[in-house]
Amino acid sequence: MTQQVNLTINGVPIEVEEGTTVLRAAEKIGITIPTLCDHPDLHPYGGCRLCVVEVKGFRYPQASCALPVIPGMEVITESRALTRGRKAILSMILSSYYDAGYRGTQKETQFMHWVRHYRLTPQIKRQREVIEAPRFSVNADPNPFLWVDMNKCILCTRCVRACEEIQGRFVWSLADRGMSTRVVSGADTDLLSARCESCGACVAYCPTGALDNKMSMGAGLPEKKVTTTCTYCGVGCQFDLNVKNDHVIRVTSNPNAPVNGMHLCVKGRYGYDFIHHPDRLLKPRIRRYLLEGTPRPADRGEWVEVAWDTALDLTARKLTETREGYGGDSIGVLTSAKCLNEENYLMNKFARQALGTNNIDHCARL
Repeated sequence: MTQQVNLTINGVPIEVEEGTTVLRAAEKIGITIPTLCDHPDLHPYGGCRLCVVEVKGFRYPQASCALPVIPGMEVITESRALTRGRKAILSMILSSYYDAGYRGTQKETQFMHWVRHYRLTPQIKRQREVIEAPRFSVNADPNPFLWVDMNKCILCTRCVRACEEIQGRFVWSLADRGMSTRVVSGADTDLLSARCESCGACVAYCPTGALDNKMSMGAGLPEKKVTTTCTYCGVGCQFDLNVKNDHVIRVTSNPNAPVNGMHLCVKGRYGYDFIHHPDRLLKPRIRRYLLEGTPRPADRGEWVEVAWDTALDLTARKLTETREGYGGDSIGVLTSAKCLNEENYLMNKFARQALGTNNIDHCARL
């Protein structure tokens, strides 16, 4: 069994598993420690230093995201010295941060939350007035899905780690040194040339809006979020549809999704435009001659919208006539990779037991 460690955080006693970081231990008792580079899905980095805490017996403040708990440890997460240090860190980050003034796809980024919390928002306005031109181009990459504005990058490397650890693509990395350090894709090339799969994991984990969803820029904020299951395959990934005026304007990761967590593929995150496409079929259709029971015309006739019961009754009757007239092997069943495993299992049973045929395949083989 894993050993338990006893410590106190802000005077509150707590018992956690050995190896737990101070940051995660504080979260267990509802204490929020400011952080930017940390995310529970990613390996600790300890780069932003915003999460430093005071530990009795330690000479200097320690990064709580990378500090394992020690038996008897006494931790203080808020003090005047820590507040001064955090404000100084945010001020240094803001010295190279440039906001072009466009509205991204979030009401407030994690970075801006802490800037506002420590009352440093006036510094952003001064930056925009002082800097004549940003260091990097806004919307700098031709990727059709990812909006890239490295003027908002704070070098937290969450995009780098998400690409490596979540997606396994290793597209993002750090280049140059010192004040010239920057995040680049591939060998400092565009995203698609660096073999980016456009999954949007880097966007989901970016705390500043330096990476955003290009399809949603200018769409505004959603009126509501609807948690649903992706229709593209049988994995069962869940995410949140951001809805405005009864239209989906973006998809955002749901960290509580049991199958995928924050991870999504390019289809799940960006393939939602079919929902409102004018060519999308919303009701079943039947050829008019089948509906009227007349001989089939040369051009097979026009499609007619019908109720579901009408379409299903006709389908059942035709399948029965074909099986009785020509045998079960005269029928083939094609299932969909967009169905759940359970649904495809039922189609397998339907083909073999109801229709009496082994002619069943799926669309992913086409």
